[in-house]
Amino acid sequence: MKLLKNILRFLYRIWFYILLGLPIVIMFPFLLISILREEWYPFYFRLARIWATIILFGMGFYPIIKREEEYKKGQSYMFVANHTSMTDVMLMLYATKNPFVFVGKAELAKIPLFGFFYKRTCILVDRKNPRSRRDVFARAQNKLNQGLSVCIFPEGGVPENENILLDTFKDGAFRLAIEHHIPIAPMIFHDNKKRFSYTFLSGSPGKMRVKAQKSIPTDGLGLEDKRKINAQVRAVMLDELENPTMN
Repeated sequence: MKLLKNILRFLYRIWFYILLGLPIVIMFPFLLISILREEWYPFYFRLARIWATIILFGMGFYPIIKREEEYKKGQSYMFVANHTSMTDVMLMLYATKNPFVFVGKAELAKIPLFGFFYKRTCILVDRKNPRSRRDVFARAQNKLNQGLSVCIFPEGGVPENENILLDTFKDGAFRLAIEHHIPIAPMIFHDNKKRFSYTFLSGSPGKMRVKAQKSIPTDGLGLEDKRKINAQVRAVMLDELENPTMN
Protein backbone atom coordinates (compact mmCIF):
# COMPACT_ATOMS: atom_id res chain seq x y z
CA MET A 1 0.00 0.00 0.00
CA LYS A 2 2.82 2.40 0.87
CA LEU A 3 4.52 1.64 -2.44
CA LEU A 4 1.32 2.38 -4.33
CA LYS A 5 0.88 5.68 -2.47
CA ASN A 6 4.43 6.69 -3.31
CA ILE A 7 3.91 5.86 -6.99
CA LEU A 8 0.73 7.95 -7.06
CA ARG A 9 2.44 10.83 -5.29
CA PHE A 10 5.33 10.64 -7.75
CA LEU A 11 2.91 10.84 -10.67
CA TYR A 12 1.09 13.70 -8.90
CA ARG A 13 4.35 15.64 -8.75
CA ILE A 14 5.08 14.99 -12.42
CA TRP A 15 1.58 16.21 -13.28
CA PHE A 16 2.33 19.45 -11.41
CA TYR A 17 5.38 20.12 -13.58
CA ILE A 18 3.38 19.36 -16.72
CA LEU A 19 0.75 21.87 -15.60
CA LEU A 20 3.51 24.35 -14.80
CA GLY A 21 4.77 24.35 -18.36
CA LEU A 22 1.85 23.42 -20.64
CA PRO A 23 -0.19 26.65 -20.22
CA ILE A 24 2.98 28.68 -20.84
CA VAL A 25 3.50 26.84 -24.15
CA ILE A 26 -0.13 27.43 -25.16
CA MET A 27 -0.13 31.12 -24.17
CA PHE A 28 3.47 31.79 -25.27
CA PRO A 29 2.72 34.31 -28.06
CA PHE A 30 0.46 36.37 -25.79
CA LEU A 31 2.88 36.17 -22.87
CA LEU A 32 5.74 37.24 -25.11
CA ILE A 33 3.82 40.26 -26.40
CA SER A 34 2.77 41.25 -22.88
CA ILE A 35 6.38 41.64 -21.66
CA LEU A 36 7.59 43.77 -24.57
CA ARG A 37 6.71 47.03 -22.81
CA GLU A 38 6.59 47.83 -19.11
CA GLU A 39 3.21 49.53 -19.36
CA TRP A 40 1.72 46.27 -20.65
CA TYR A 41 2.51 44.47 -17.40
CA PRO A 42 -1.14 44.46 -16.19
CA PHE A 43 -2.01 42.39 -19.28
CA TYR A 44 0.80 39.96 -18.44
CA PHE A 45 -0.51 39.82 -14.88
CA ARG A 46 -3.96 38.77 -16.09
CA LEU A 47 -2.39 35.99 -18.14
CA ALA A 48 -0.36 34.92 -15.09
CA ARG A 49 -3.58 34.67 -13.08
CA ILE A 50 -5.05 32.38 -15.75
CA TRP A 51 -1.89 30.25 -15.60
CA ALA A 52 -2.16 30.04 -11.80
CA THR A 53 -5.84 29.09 -11.92
CA ILE A 54 -5.17 26.27 -14.38
CA ILE A 55 -2.49 24.83 -12.10
CA LEU A 56 -4.51 25.09 -8.89
CA PHE A 57 -7.66 23.49 -10.24
CA GLY A 58 -5.71 21.07 -12.42
CA MET A 59 -4.07 19.75 -9.26
CA GLY A 60 -7.43 19.39 -7.55
CA PHE A 61 -6.93 22.35 -5.22
CA TYR A 62 -9.98 24.39 -4.23
CA PRO A 63 -9.12 27.88 -2.97
CA ILE A 64 -11.38 29.31 -0.28
CA ILE A 65 -10.76 33.00 0.36
CA LYS A 66 -11.97 34.98 3.34
CA ARG A 67 -11.33 38.73 3.11
CA GLU A 68 -11.40 41.28 5.88
CA GLU A 69 -11.35 44.03 3.25
CA GLU A 70 -11.55 44.45 -0.51
CA TYR A 71 -8.35 45.87 -1.94
CA LYS A 72 -8.83 49.21 -3.71
CA LYS A 73 -8.35 49.29 -7.45
CA GLY A 74 -5.37 51.46 -8.37
CA GLN A 75 -3.92 51.34 -4.84
CA SER A 76 -0.42 49.94 -4.37
CA TYR A 77 0.06 47.44 -1.57
CA MET A 78 2.88 45.47 -0.03
CA PHE A 79 1.50 41.92 -0.08
CA VAL A 80 3.12 39.53 2.39
CA ALA A 81 2.33 35.87 3.03
CA ASN A 82 3.73 32.82 4.77
CA HIS A 83 5.87 30.65 2.51
CA THR A 84 5.62 26.86 2.67
CA SER A 85 5.06 25.55 -0.86
CA MET A 86 5.69 26.04 -4.58
CA THR A 87 1.95 26.65 -4.85
CA ASP A 88 2.21 29.85 -2.80
CA VAL A 89 2.98 31.77 -5.99
CA MET A 90 -0.10 30.43 -7.78
CA LEU A 91 -2.39 30.98 -4.81
CA MET A 92 -1.20 34.56 -4.37
CA LEU A 93 -1.90 35.26 -8.05
CA TYR A 94 -5.33 33.64 -7.80
CA ALA A 95 -6.31 35.52 -4.64
CA THR A 96 -5.18 38.99 -5.72
CA LYS A 97 -6.55 41.11 -8.57
CA ASN A 98 -4.34 44.14 -7.96
CA PRO A 99 -1.37 43.80 -10.35
CA PHE A 100 1.77 43.10 -8.34
CA VAL A 101 5.36 42.05 -8.91
CA PHE A 102 6.99 39.23 -6.99
CA VAL A 103 10.35 39.55 -5.27
CA GLY A 104 11.75 36.05 -5.66
CA LYS A 105 14.80 33.82 -5.64
CA ALA A 106 17.18 34.30 -8.58
CA GLU A 107 17.76 30.55 -8.94
CA LEU A 108 14.17 30.02 -10.12
CA ALA A 109 15.12 31.77 -13.35
CA LYS A 110 16.96 28.56 -14.32
CA ILE A 111 13.69 26.61 -14.69
CA PRO A 112 13.16 25.99 -18.41
CA LEU A 113 10.48 28.14 -20.05
CA PHE A 114 9.05 29.34 -16.73
CA GLY A 115 12.36 31.03 -15.98
CA PHE A 116 12.27 32.96 -19.26
CA PHE A 117 9.25 34.96 -18.12
CA TYR A 118 10.11 34.85 -14.43
CA LYS A 119 13.38 36.77 -14.80
CA ARG A 120 11.73 39.36 -17.06
CA THR A 121 8.76 40.11 -14.85
CA CYS A 122 9.87 39.49 -11.26
CA ILE A 123 12.43 41.23 -9.07
CA LEU A 124 15.15 38.66 -8.60
CA VAL A 125 17.35 38.49 -5.53
CA ASP A 126 20.42 36.41 -4.74
CA ARG A 127 20.22 36.36 -0.97
CA LYS A 128 23.92 35.48 -0.70
CA ASN A 129 24.90 38.60 -2.63
CA PRO A 130 24.71 41.92 -0.70
CA ARG A 131 24.68 43.94 -3.93
CA SER A 132 21.76 41.90 -5.25
CA ARG A 133 19.83 42.53 -2.04
CA ARG A 134 20.44 46.29 -2.36
CA ASP A 135 19.34 46.29 -6.01
CA VAL A 136 15.98 44.83 -4.96
CA PHE A 137 15.02 48.11 -3.33
CA ALA A 138 15.77 50.18 -6.43
CA ARG A 139 13.78 47.84 -8.69
CA ALA A 140 10.89 47.59 -6.24
CA GLN A 141 10.76 51.37 -5.96
CA ASN A 142 10.56 51.58 -9.75
CA LYS A 143 7.58 49.19 -9.82
CA LEU A 144 5.80 51.04 -7.03
CA ASN A 145 6.34 54.33 -8.88
CA GLN A 146 4.51 52.73 -11.82
CA GLY A 147 1.49 52.19 -9.60
CA LEU A 148 2.01 48.45 -9.17
CA SER A 149 2.05 46.50 -5.92
CA VAL A 150 4.85 44.27 -4.65
CA CYS A 151 4.66 40.81 -3.10
CA ILE A 152 7.36 39.54 -0.75
CA PHE A 153 7.46 36.38 1.33
CA PRO A 154 9.09 38.00 4.40
CA GLU A 155 10.46 34.75 5.82
CA GLY A 156 13.06 34.99 3.07
CA GLY A 157 12.49 31.42 1.92
CA VAL A 158 10.84 28.19 2.93
CA PRO A 159 12.03 26.88 6.31
CA GLU A 160 13.87 23.56 5.94
CA ASN A 161 12.15 22.32 9.08
CA GLU A 162 8.52 21.79 8.09
CA ASN A 163 7.50 21.86 11.76
CA ILE A 164 8.16 25.61 11.84
CA LEU A 165 4.76 27.30 11.59
CA LEU A 166 6.10 30.76 10.76
CA ASP A 167 9.77 31.69 10.55
CA THR A 168 11.24 35.04 11.56
CA PHE A 169 10.69 37.91 9.10
CA LYS A 170 13.27 39.93 7.21
CA ASP A 171 12.79 43.71 7.26
CA GLY A 172 12.88 44.42 3.50
CA ALA A 173 9.13 44.38 2.83
CA PHE A 174 8.43 46.68 5.76
CA ARG A 175 11.17 49.12 4.84
CA LEU A 176 9.76 49.45 1.31
CA ALA A 177 6.21 49.88 2.59
CA ILE A 178 7.27 52.64 4.97
CA GLU A 179 9.40 54.44 2.38
CA HIS A 180 6.51 54.50 -0.11
CA HIS A 181 3.73 55.02 2.45
CA ILE A 182 1.77 52.03 1.15
CA PRO A 183 -0.34 49.68 3.27
CA ILE A 184 0.86 46.19 4.13
CA ALA A 185 -1.63 43.48 3.19
CA PRO A 186 -0.98 40.23 5.11
CA MET A 187 -2.29 37.01 3.57
CA ILE A 188 -2.25 33.67 5.36
CA PHE A 189 -2.14 30.36 3.51
CA HIS A 190 -3.42 27.65 5.83
CA ASP A 191 -3.15 24.49 3.76
CA ASN A 192 -0.39 24.85 1.18
CA LYS A 193 2.16 22.89 3.20
CA LYS A 194 -0.31 20.03 3.62
CA ARG A 195 -1.45 20.15 -0.01
CA PHE A 196 1.98 20.43 -1.68
CA SER A 197 5.05 20.81 0.51
CA TYR A 198 8.66 20.67 -0.66
CA THR A 199 8.86 17.03 0.45
CA PHE A 200 8.75 15.27 -2.91
CA LEU A 201 6.58 12.26 -2.11
CA SER A 202 3.80 14.22 -0.43
CA GLY A 203 0.70 16.17 -1.28
CA SER A 204 -2.94 15.63 -2.14
CA PRO A 205 -5.91 17.46 -3.67
CA GLY A 206 -8.15 19.45 -1.35
CA LYS A 207 -9.07 22.90 -0.11
CA MET A 208 -6.62 25.78 0.18
CA ARG A 209 -7.81 28.34 2.70
CA VAL A 210 -6.64 31.94 2.34
CA LYS A 211 -7.23 34.60 4.97
CA ALA A 212 -6.72 38.12 3.59
CA GLN A 213 -6.25 40.21 6.70
CA LYS A 214 -7.16 43.88 6.95
CA SER A 215 -4.32 45.96 5.54
CA ILE A 216 -2.03 47.80 7.94
CA PRO A 217 -1.28 51.47 7.09
CA THR A 218 2.24 52.85 7.19
CA ASP A 219 1.42 56.57 6.99
CA GLY A 220 3.35 58.54 9.57
CA LEU A 221 5.91 55.78 10.17
CA GLY A 222 9.66 56.19 9.77
CA LEU A 223 12.36 53.64 9.04
CA GLU A 224 13.00 53.38 12.77
CA ASP A 225 9.54 51.74 12.98
CA LYS A 226 10.29 48.89 10.55
CA ARG A 227 11.08 46.37 13.31
CA LYS A 228 7.92 47.34 15.17
CA ILE A 229 5.62 46.86 12.18
CA ASN A 230 7.54 43.70 11.24
CA ALA A 231 6.63 42.25 14.64
CA GLN A 232 3.05 43.52 14.37
CA VAL A 233 2.44 41.87 10.99
CA ARG A 234 4.08 38.62 12.04
CA ALA A 235 1.96 38.51 15.21
CA VAL A 236 -1.24 38.95 13.17
CA MET A 237 -0.26 36.18 10.77
CA LEU A 238 0.93 33.79 13.47
CA ASP A 239 -2.29 34.25 15.44
CA GLU A 240 -4.35 33.29 12.38
CA LEU A 241 -2.18 30.22 11.76
CA GLU A 242 -2.46 29.10 15.38
CA ASN A 243 -6.13 30.00 15.75
CA PRO A 244 -7.75 29.69 12.30
CA THR A 245 -10.90 31.70 11.73
CA MET A 246 -11.77 29.52 8.73
CA ASN A 247 -13.06 25.96 8.58
